[in-house]
Amino acid sequence: MKTDSPLKSRHSEILSSIVRAYIETGEPVGSRTISKGRNNTLSPASIRNVMADLADEGYLSQPHTSAGRVPTEKAFRYYASTVTVNRIAAGESDRLSNEFNGLDTVGARVERSSFILMELTHHVGIAAAMPALAQELDQIELVPLAANRLLMIVVTRDRMVRNRVVALDEPVSPEELVSVRNYVNHNFRGWQLGHARRELLRRLEEERERYHAVLRKLQLLYSKGLLEADTSPEVHMEGASNLLGLDLHLTREKMRELFHALEEKQRLIELLDRFLEQPLGELEVHVGLEQAHPAMKGLALIGMTVRMASGLPGKVAVLGPMRMNYDRAIAAVLQTGRALENSQF
Repeated sequence: MKTDSPLKSRHSEILSSIVRAYIETGEPVGSRTISKGRNNTLSPASIRNVMADLADEGYLSQPHTSAGRVPTEKAFRYYASTVTVNRIAAGESDRLSNEFNGLDTVGARVERSSFILMELTHHVGIAAAMPALAQELDQIELVPLAANRLLMIVVTRDRMVRNRVVALDEPVSPEELVSVRNYVNHNFRGWQLGHARRELLRRLEEERERYHAVLRKLQLLYSKGLLEADTSPEVHMEGASNLLGLDLHLTREKMRELFHALEEKQRLIELLDRFLEQPLGELEVHVGLEQAHPAMKGLALIGMTVRMASGLPGKVAVLGPMRMNYDRAIAAVLQTGRALENSQF
């Protein structure tokens, strides 16, 4: 987390007090409020002088002449950089670890992570798994469906499960599907998907003259994308409705734009890629996200990248207003990230 500039000790303490008071009430903060909170160690006049300095430096704004001061984006950014990480209680930490018990796919764990983040913070929880470009095959399964359709399931060794429904140009019996499945699993388990498809195509062309029934059906499924490498991230988001109760100063049209942006998987991926760039395990806090979308100017993102037990890199994040409880959100991201990282399949 980057800070804008160092502050004098007194200025830093008062700024933190103002930000905390504003987070709690949502109302402009006056000097008397801060003076009472400091047990009168400084007079309101002295605090007003400090607040004037902070306003000159861009940390505070004054919405009305007679009103108190409101933290700016710069103030929230500075405050977030000074937050001391508080651990979630041991019992809560154990509960987080247990949340992943019985979830045997990456997708299920990513989805659960987004829900946990939403539950702990009451903001938007986002979690993603980023597949490697060279995923290795664990096994396939082929399930016949009605109307000459087929469900192709590919499980890779990083515990990603990909499903695809395809329409077949000719009927394939259940017995033929079993033979194809057994052939692929026996010959290509442990192969990178791209290499497996290239080798499969080579074998099909090489043995075209003595085509037996299994290879003929295999050719059909190959043409429908069998073993194609799907490296699109697994992304889940929970709690977008929590943004409705916030005063983000958005018009109805801008709020619709915001929700539309969050509904797009690619936008979420771009959001995580743009703002979570630090090495594994390093927490990042970004205040003001207008670079991602104009409607996100009043939002903040707290997140980190972790290495999941399957070996996949994963990202966990909380999206909420600048006026959020940073202590709680930071603790939630750290604990959820560690639980996701340490959980075993």
